[in-house]
Amino acid sequence: MQSLAYSHNGRHTISGSHRTEIRTWDAETGAAVGKPLKGHTDTVKSVAYSPDGRHIISGSYDRTIRIWDAETGAAVGKPLKGHTRGVPSVAYSPDGHHIISGSYDCTIRIWEAETGAAVGIPLKGHTRGVQSVTYSPDGRHIISGSNDRTIRIWDAKTGTVVAKPLKGVQFVTYSPDGRHIISIRIWEAESGAAVGKPLKGHTDIVQSVAYSPNGRHITSGSNDCTIRIWDAESGAAVGGPLKGETAGVPCVAYTPNSQHIVSGSDGNTIHVWEPLPHEPSSCNPIRAHLCSPPDSEGWVRGSDGGILYWVPLDCRSGLHSPALITIPQTSSVRSVSLDFEDFAFGTAWTQIFNSAKH
Repeated sequence: MQSLAYSHNGRHTISGSHRTEIRTWDAETGAAVGKPLKGHTDTVKSVAYSPDGRHIISGSYDRTIRIWDAETGAAVGKPLKGHTRGVPSVAYSPDGHHIISGSYDCTIRIWEAETGAAVGIPLKGHTRGVQSVTYSPDGRHIISGSNDRTIRIWDAKTGTVVAKPLKGVQFVTYSPDGRHIISIRIWEAESGAAVGKPLKGHTDIVQSVAYSPNGRHITSGSNDCTIRIWDAESGAAVGGPLKGETAGVPCVAYTPNSQHIVSGSDGNTIHVWEPLPHEPSSCNPIRAHLCSPPDSEGWVRGSDGGILYWVPLDCRSGLHSPALITIPQTSSVRSVSLDFEDFAFGTAWTQIFNSAKH
């Protein structure tokens, strides 16, 4: 799975994949909705909804951008052509009047959403492929992340660069209020000044980042097969990594209400997570830290090395975090989820024993 997006009403998720097609899914049940959208001839690397939810756009390695009717799945107009290499990123302007695309040909192009006509000349400045593009929430600026390890900020109307390049990874996005830009670190959008230290924790390349719509958290997906959540204000990690993917995570997105995260993996799976830990009970003060993988003998241990619980052999391969709330129906791996609601360990078991006596 190479790309994901939520509809603005939170009812549907769309995905693009190596199979050259786009699929729509029921966000609550995970069931496929309608037939796949077909037309691209290579991997669909990027998908997005229009602000009014009526259309879907997609960017592909076949060098084209396509527009689709979100309700019927029918293609709208002809493919947008102009890039000379694949298109891994597309986005709508906040007012829905324009589409931007970033390409491995090192350029960014702007298009009329209504007619598909190119607007102006390509934006040039990156020296390697452009992996991500997006508009600022007020529509005044465009940011781009490239394989040249820089982030550039452009004037959306004139196409001119408005600040010196920022150094970071190739995947970037704006905070919902437009004040910050996030990659592997946070910058002030206005001045380009770095805010705090880089977000560290992943052990391999970060492939995707997303801000929660309420602006409180940042989520990242990585080739280390994990998803991490960060406090957007402090940059501190929130809980441990979300584990359950068996391949790299090239796309992450939030539901419009910020309550869930959807992730797509190179293993062609989509997962939905309820990431934020619930308030711990008196008998379970560290529930958020109970989901470490078992050791070779099946024991799950705490951060101090103490034994917490044992997992039977036939349940270990499918063990996943309670944060994972959907399992692909096509998964060949048995799913094992643990409920820690009344779990007690150490001296906490005495509280359950004493309450039972009463």
